[in-house]
Amino acid sequence: MLLSAVGTDGPRVTTGAIAVKVNASEHHVAKAVTRLVELGCVRAQRGRTGGIFLTDTGRSIPAGRLIRLLEGDREVVDCAGEHPCPLIAGCRLRRALAAAKEAFYRELDEYTIDELAASPTIPLTIISAPTP
Repeated sequence: MLLSAVGTDGPRVTTGAIAVKVNASEHHVAKAVTRLVELGCVRAQRGRTGGIFLTDTGRSIPAGRLIRLLEGDREVVDCAGEHPCPLIAGCRLRRALAAAKEAFYRELDEYTIDELAASPTIPLTIISAPTP
């Protein structure tokens, strides 16, 4: 599994191991782990016996909620940004995009991280921790 349950006696994984498995920089993974720690989804323990541990909150959080927390609840298209769209007052696309975004999150909220990580249909998200 990508991350173990909270505890010091179970398998553990490091940011370096995750970075290698997902082909990302260790710095980027460390930033993501820091944010997940802030959200209470993982617990990080430093040192020789350290590693990253998935908490009960991390296991049970709905996927849509976690993505909202990590990515922010931004608009799909920023119509009112630096150069506002001149059609913004009469645009019906914004409402359709907002509804689609909510449907996206609502669907993801049907699944917890634990359910998604346990699925054999998504092997790229499952990383086996090294055995001691």
